[in-house]
Amino acid sequence: MQKTFAMIKPDAVERNLIGKILSRVEEEGFKISGLKLVEMSKKQAEGFYSVHSDRPFFNDLTAYMSSGKTVLMVLEREDAISHWRTVMGATNPEEANEGTIRKEFGESIERNSTHGSDAVETASEEISYWFSGFEI
Repeated sequence: MQKTFAMIKPDAVERNLIGKILSRVEEEGFKISGLKLVEMSKKQAEGFYSVHSDRPFFNDLTAYMSSGKTVLMVLEREDAISHWRTVMGATNPEEANEGTIRKEFGESIERNSTHGSDAVETASEEISYWFSGFEI
């Protein structure tokens, strides 16, 4: 079993899509081993996305991510990282495959409804950023 970090972003929470996305998580065979609803501060968003701090979109990204509630998840299954990324679809909803979460629910590159770790190391860092050991 592999763990990955996943997030339902503010745009999807705002549009009441939590249940639909969680249903998809379960349909895809993931075990949810950590789950919480947070409203991240700008400082928390900046820390979480610090890898992008030199990018021109950093300020807009962190402002958006701190604009409303977000669902944070730790998901488990075989090949969890790559499977979740496939289920989410391409970052740009217009380029995402039919049947993916981002194709179905995403509004734009920024407001694309979900996030997922891209590697084992990233998953570990992202999980530990939001969850303590006893929460998983």
